[in-house]
Amino acid sequence: MVSDNELGLFLRVRRESVTPAEVGLPTGPRRRAAGLRRSEVAALADVSVEYVTRLEQGRDRRPSPQVLAALANALRLTRNERVHLHRLTKASDPGFNCRGQSIAARSVRPTVQALLDRLEPTPAVLLNQLSDVLAHTTGFQRLAGPTGMLDAAEPNLARFVLTDSRARSVYPDWDHVADEQVAALKQGPFRAYPPVAALADELTVTAGDAFTHRVETVPGLAQPSGIFRLAHPQAGMLRLAYETLELPAEDDQRLIAYLPADAATSAALDRLNGQHPQPLRLVAG
Repeated sequence: MVSDNELGLFLRVRRESVTPAEVGLPTGPRRRAAGLRRSEVAALADVSVEYVTRLEQGRDRRPSPQVLAALANALRLTRNERVHLHRLTKASDPGFNCRGQSIAARSVRPTVQALLDRLEPTPAVLLNQLSDVLAHTTGFQRLAGPTGMLDAAEPNLARFVLTDSRARSVYPDWDHVADEQVAALKQGPFRAYPPVAALADELTVTAGDAFTHRVETVPGLAQPSGIFRLAHPQAGMLRLAYETLELPAEDDQRLIAYLPADAATSAALDRLNGQHPQPLRLVAG
């Protein structure tokens, strides 16, 4: 049985990731953890320690807008994290979710497909909230196909990462990639949305602790951009930067484009696409 205390989980994880120095507090030698204490968050937000404890333990799930704003300031939340925090307080009421009871969208609008076509030969993929692969460029086919990611009749990125044994070889930093996949599934109403709840039930059985542990410990806020490593069977080790573009709410889909993060990866992608290596256009850390 997984916890439904997403608000408390998010507040605790964020508290533990903020250092005292970031909020102007001294760092003493007796600290057992790098993050903030509950008492420090309470002082910064001008609320009681007992109230912070109740929020983290899920005994209070309806903080006022004023308290939310104070906690967001105390925890140095980004704009995206503030939006997510607000959504989590609304998600505490199971009577409403923004996606309704509809099935997950699988149709691709013609203009979205045209956009993918224009992105060739850049690897790019269109996913829905379940991480189903709805459409992709041929560049993505060359990148992902040899890894086995697209072998299923209806490929799903979360299923591949969490249940396919090949994924741990494909992603040298598998733990982080798995965290991001679970975070993406949890973003939004999660189990309040029946299609995601059904997939979560499936992954609880097929992936076991690799999924359930992350549901209990990873807050539902995937990084929209970043860099990861992929071990390609033909091209070798690649360092790829990714950017996630969220489509309108009616689509409930996201487009992810992958770009080379270094010169060696740029040359390797050009070879995969049958092109002569081009000068690297992306500067990434």
